[in-house]
Amino acid sequence: MENILTTKQKISLIAIGVLLLLNVVAWQRVFILVESHYLKVDFLDVGQGDSIFIETPSLRHILIDGGPGNAVLGQLGKHLPLGQKSLDMIILTHPDSDHLNGLLQVIEKYKVDYIVWTGIVRGGSQYQLWLRLLEKARESGSKIIIAKLGSKIKNGQVAMDIINPLTSVYGQDFRPKNNDNDTGIVLHLTYGKNTFLFTADISSIIESKLLEIKANLASDVLKIAHHGSKYSSLKGFLQAVNPRLAVISVGAHNTYGHPTPIVLQRLQDLNITTLRTDQNGTVEILSDGQNLKVSKEKTQNN
Repeated sequence: MENILTTKQKISLIAIGVLLLLNVVAWQRVFILVESHYLKVDFLDVGQGDSIFIETPSLRHILIDGGPGNAVLGQLGKHLPLGQKSLDMIILTHPDSDHLNGLLQVIEKYKVDYIVWTGIVRGGSQYQLWLRLLEKARESGSKIIIAKLGSKIKNGQVAMDIINPLTSVYGQDFRPKNNDNDTGIVLHLTYGKNTFLFTADISSIIESKLLEIKANLASDVLKIAHHGSKYSSLKGFLQAVNPRLAVISVGAHNTYGHPTPIVLQRLQDLNITTLRTDQNGTVEILSDGQNLKVSKEKTQNN
């Protein structure tokens, strides 16, 4: 016997269909608003090391450095869409363990479209593993890019300019001392009127050179170089950047004494608001190209 719908049932089904369609349209509108409007920059709490996660308005995902261990994997699980196991780009500023080691695990577990680094030669088993994983990633379709001064990474209205290394360091051998801080990739990010400066572990030597060549340094947000080491963050450099906010990526009770009192005093003297991942946890910054909204994972007293 045929199942004949009554007029009332037909009306109900049509109403449900319209509601479902409106719901889909509503979610699409929300998605479009998010996609076309906001940039997220998150300074991840990964201990004594650097790791910065960027989500562009078009939902591209970039990871700068990976910290000293596997904490970055948990952070990615929080910041990427549920179940996503891919990244558009990772950038290794320089292959020190507190920037490199987490990326080793990221490359093993995530598909990465672009991998940017300097191509320097280092010693150590972790560096050798990095080379092997790079080759494996290349064979799987990842594009390996050697950072060069003046190169630009662009997605929509988001642009990152490479302003260090000042000369090519590809193939240069830094063994046995493995002192490669000044080769680190420095990036100046622009989105609308908002700007960010990511300084890796560069020392005052590179800061002075960037000042000499009148590099574009002015930024709303500054990632303090080398976790607040006394060998970085010259007063003149901080004045040139003139940030509204400084972020120090650093581990609690680290053995290096980072951030050092001298750097903290300079920041205070210049009235620069400063947040630290050891005290504030992950620092999340949302930009609409005009304004910045800053949130912290925890307060100092937590």
